[in-house]
Amino acid sequence: MINLRELSDRYEEIEQNIQDRHMKVDLRRLLELQGKRSELIQRSESLRTARNEHSKAMKGKMSPEERAELVAKGRSIKEDIAKEEALLATVEKEFSTLASQVPNYAHPAAPRGKEDKDNTEIKRWGTPTTFTFTPKDHVTLGSELGIIDFEQAARVSGQKFYYLMGAGAFLDMALSRYAMDLIAKRGFTPTITPDIARTDVLEAIGFNPRGEESNIYTIEDTDTCLIGTAEVPLGGYYGGKIFSPEELPIRMAGLSHCFRREAGSSGQYSKGLYRVHQFTKVEMFIFCSPEESEKFHQEILEIEEELFQGLEIPYRVVDTCTGDLGAPAYRKFDIEAWMPGRGESGDWGEVTSASNCTDYQARRLGIRMKDDNGIQYAHMLNGTAIAISRAIVAILENHQQEDGSIRIPEKLIPYMGCEAITR
Repeated sequence: MINLRELSDRYEEIEQNIQDRHMKVDLRRLLELQGKRSELIQRSESLRTARNEHSKAMKGKMSPEERAELVAKGRSIKEDIAKEEALLATVEKEFSTLASQVPNYAHPAAPRGKEDKDNTEIKRWGTPTTFTFTPKDHVTLGSELGIIDFEQAARVSGQKFYYLMGAGAFLDMALSRYAMDLIAKRGFTPTITPDIARTDVLEAIGFNPRGEESNIYTIEDTDTCLIGTAEVPLGGYYGGKIFSPEELPIRMAGLSHCFRREAGSSGQYSKGLYRVHQFTKVEMFIFCSPEESEKFHQEILEIEEELFQGLEIPYRVVDTCTGDLGAPAYRKFDIEAWMPGRGESGDWGEVTSASNCTDYQARRLGIRMKDDNGIQYAHMLNGTAIAISRAIVAILENHQQEDGSIRIPEKLIPYMGCEAITR
């Protein structure tokens, strides 16, 4: 969450930011609740002070009449405290719910807009792939090569699941190791995370585990959920930690399965591996000082670019608009790979994101740093190294050959043990 002490002083700025993100938060009610909460806390503290003074008075010598009067007064104080605490609990609940809906501040340079069409392209690498033959999409290629089976997965698990078979399975593992090796050389600690996290950790990271609009699978009769990204267990790892400046930055690389409901997702660009309920992903995560987060944001993007350049996939980088940022992000860059199987002439499809969440998540998780100037909240950043399913889409469609085989990019050959995937 943002620093709620700024709610009054930066009210107009916060309100404008909510509008820029096309979100709805009753900010005036939140400010009203903040004042009421402060008043109730003060009254409760005054009553507790009165109770302590009353307890001391009860220890003195007094007549039976005086003692009876003090007992009655003590009972009254106790009842008043119970009433105030009950009222405070009600106000706290509504206040916390509203406060959690307030998004992070947006970077001044982030494009103002409502949806992905309003994102700003800032860079391209490579040129969209062209062919001397009619290219196929990854669904057709995967089926003909016998490396992806959607039909049997739908029968066993439901729609938007899949089997990877033979070279498809090796390609999944090869991409994971390729990404892990590259980012480990950049100082990231390889980590295999749990695929389940507590609900309060998901909420602290900025995910909504409940409700019809939630993208998260909750586990019945527990306070846990299946994770949608390793960002959740990585971000929660240091919950409550106070770092010294010498301990930062901390770079972690998480390998996990990711589970997403994808409720309401449909359309031709959602078919096949592009939008599925389960996939493997390697995620980068950085904890750092506030002064360094923008520098590390660029570092994460550079690594993502290096990974996709190594896979020889044409891509573009976009600066994500405010309406498409997500509540925790201060600024986000996406890499969109060229996908020849989209439509008649191909199109761009998102394959990575890199987000600077500043201190938004750290405030909820209690992750701080202490230096000569005192204690302040750390900054937290995350970025996709490889979302395996989408990387497979890009590789199959861009590196397909006229005979139906798939050329393996040079940097991936040592991990695959072959130069091509053939029928």
